[in-house]
Amino acid sequence: MEFSIKSGKSEKQRNDCVIVGVYESGKLSHSAKSIDDAAEGFLAKVLKRGDMDGKLASTLLLQTVAGTHAERVLLVGLGKQGELNEKGYRKAVIASVNALAKTGANDVASFLAEVDVFNADNKKQDAAWKIAQMVEAVNDALYRFDVMKGKKEKTNKDATKGITKLEIHVAEQDENQAAKVALKQGLALSAGVSFAKDLGNLPPNVCTPTYLAEQALAMVKTHGLTVQVLEREEMKKLGMGSFLGVAQGSAQPPKLIVLQHLQGKKDQKPVVLVGKGITFDTGGISLKPGAEMDEMKYDMCGAASVLGTFKAIAEMDLPLNVVGVIPACENMPDADAIRPGDVLTSMSGQTIEVLNTDAEGRLILCDALTYAEKFEPSAVIDIATLTGACVIALGHHASGLFSNQDRLAKELLAAGEDALDRAWHMPLWEEYQPQLDSNFADIANIGGRAGGSITAACFLSRFTKKYHWAHLDIAGTAWKSGKEKGSTGRPVPLLTQFLKHRAAKA
Repeated sequence: MEFSIKSGKSEKQRNDCVIVGVYESGKLSHSAKSIDDAAEGFLAKVLKRGDMDGKLASTLLLQTVAGTHAERVLLVGLGKQGELNEKGYRKAVIASVNALAKTGANDVASFLAEVDVFNADNKKQDAAWKIAQMVEAVNDALYRFDVMKGKKEKTNKDATKGITKLEIHVAEQDENQAAKVALKQGLALSAGVSFAKDLGNLPPNVCTPTYLAEQALAMVKTHGLTVQVLEREEMKKLGMGSFLGVAQGSAQPPKLIVLQHLQGKKDQKPVVLVGKGITFDTGGISLKPGAEMDEMKYDMCGAASVLGTFKAIAEMDLPLNVVGVIPACENMPDADAIRPGDVLTSMSGQTIEVLNTDAEGRLILCDALTYAEKFEPSAVIDIATLTGACVIALGHHASGLFSNQDRLAKELLAAGEDALDRAWHMPLWEEYQPQLDSNFADIANIGGRAGGSITAACFLSRFTKKYHWAHLDIAGTAWKSGKEKGSTGRPVPLLTQFLKHRAAKA
């Protein structure tokens, strides 16, 4: 998809199609009104006939409208005037793409960035936000993952169908420069989200710990990042007994992937992102049920979100110091695998009684969180498909957010609201900690069924005493099941927005 910024009158555009908005009341957006005037009231007549009601995300495609130069005009419903919110705007944008998907309209001009969009505080979003969101929404709607399909159709009748070029129109010529910056940021975020989706959707026999390391190393040349990959022997020297305990049941070698985006001031303390990279999770000796176990290829979506975020901020040239730490391995049940009852010694020196080998994510993250101390971070955020309990608590709409500092939690919550990638602040109270008591080690790796997502976060909190830390449990948001099965790319939008806020403050 090719995007560009342009300004001009809607009726003067010579594209295959022009997209304009219509409200439920029959009120036309500014650009729709311009077309209606040029067409001597034709759009108003169409609305009066009842062919288009203006309800949110409804569409009507008109051919060869008199007085215009475009071959088609697409009317898109915006709902009630003055009530178009952020999610409604994305729905309208996606509806416009879907409406043209099976048409010959390849070169399209969209005037939807001119409409008023209101945030949760009932304030209007600026043009930059609308442009960036349009780019991301369009790319999200067009995303397909078919690289693993070997059987290709010889002739694809739909190869020339749908949008290939999209002009996003802004009201004034002098807005072009700011709009181009917003376009660049929207494209960068889309690239990061798509990268995270691709990694999540790959099968586990392809997307191994080694493959993740290779993808990170490739970013040295493509994005100018500094990347280091630690091997098993180096991790042994560091004392990462917890991480290596999980990895010892697999023939795939574990990797500790460290990325650095150092575009801030030299004395600026970095933000560290830690991503869980279990490239396949059988549950180990505590074997999972067979049903839907294929979806455990998504247990590395925390790692994918870190890589996707680094791609986004690198393409934005974000002036900030950011470090990524990705512990990557498989959780397999062979003869060398850890057992329930085993005791592991973590890099921090704390010993861990393994009561359930399927609670392995926290076992690899705890060593990565200890390793993060070496960077003297301003904040550490770990991202993990950690607990099924979080899915029960929050469903598939919000990621679970835990933190040892309320100010950091509020920053992340605000970033999630801005990016339409929301999280919900969960408790991390001291009262939950005794559930992790062990008779045989410093800590047990599970705390029972009650408050499972909270006790998992409590476990991680034992390894984050030396810095400000937040944990995002994305078990319910990282992928979709059923007919639309696939990675969502979340929480790349939230993380990228958070880092943009930090860069602006810096």
